[in-house]
Amino acid sequence: MKQRRTVIVGTGKYIPEQIIPNSHFMNAKFYDESGQRFTTDQEEIIEKFVKITGIKERRWATDNQVASDLGYLAAKDALESSGIDPESLDYIIYAHNFGDVPAHNKHTDLVPALASRVKHKLGIINPKTIAYDLPFGCPGWVQGMIHSHYFLNSGDAKRALIIGGDTLSRIFDPHDRDSMIYADGAGATILEAVESDQEDGILAHATRSDTLEHAFELWMDSSYNPKYTGNEVYLKMYGRKLYNYALTNVPGLVKESIDKAGLSIENVDKILIHQANEKMDEAIIQRLFRLYGHRSYPKDKVPMTISWLGNSSVATVPTLLDLILKNEMKGQEIKPGNIIVLASVGAGLNINSIVYKVPE
Repeated sequence: MKQRRTVIVGTGKYIPEQIIPNSHFMNAKFYDESGQRFTTDQEEIIEKFVKITGIKERRWATDNQVASDLGYLAAKDALESSGIDPESLDYIIYAHNFGDVPAHNKHTDLVPALASRVKHKLGIINPKTIAYDLPFGCPGWVQGMIHSHYFLNSGDAKRALIIGGDTLSRIFDPHDRDSMIYADGAGATILEAVESDQEDGILAHATRSDTLEHAFELWMDSSYNPKYTGNEVYLKMYGRKLYNYALTNVPGLVKESIDKAGLSIENVDKILIHQANEKMDEAIIQRLFRLYGHRSYPKDKVPMTISWLGNSSVATVPTLLDLILKNEMKGQEIKPGNIIVLASVGAGLNINSIVYKVPE
């Protein structure tokens, strides 16, 4: 019996051309949250950073680009590579956290919505292409996929474009060691509703928001440099608390989504997890497999881009998906019939996970 399914029919990305190696930070002056400057040798700080995060370089947007530009380029890539008519889109959802932040005036610009700006740049005339933004921390793109799944499943829509993008290089404190984590980029996915007698597409999903105790483990605040006189606010985080939260809660939430699909970890071919921190991601996956009685996991099931792309927030998972689907990651492929998990964790604190079966 045929049922309405939600399937991916197009993907795209924009990876900024500007490559920033770790050596870029050799002359940075870092302070702790109390305003005391670190006296540790800078090379030692960077070596320890690489050991923990796995990041060796990252990509930053050029000064003439803002987040809506990156999102537009990712959307354009998805539309052109799939051959889909932009006028056929029912929804454009742009998941981000900081809006457009110009390089020379680092203040958030949210009006009009970034999704509206992307629709404008794409030249879409159709007034029934509804465009809106979704701020949900790093899991925003995954949540946009879940939103779209319901729109498409209801019969009210046929196609949706979901973009995830941010320019974290514009909102980090140059005097905070965490500045070395952040990167820029955008990824885009087109979902379509199809009638099929096969159990394909989005099979299940799960989400949670823990705000009572964890809402402000990522927040905006002034520079750690007590002598800094600017009025900007920067992204701050309690790294250790975030690490512990993720290890405690992400594995169970991902398992919940797999259980909802009536599957087990043995059925999963790829896990595409938010590229936040290599050490943290590996620990999360290790705990997930332990929930199923496994002491280890096959590394090829969990592709990683963080070493060369850094943490680009909402963009990490859709960028990773597009790289694999377009055969641009050595040793990685997603085949028809494969089961993949798309999962993220971030500000809120929010976690989400989607189980998806590639149509055969």
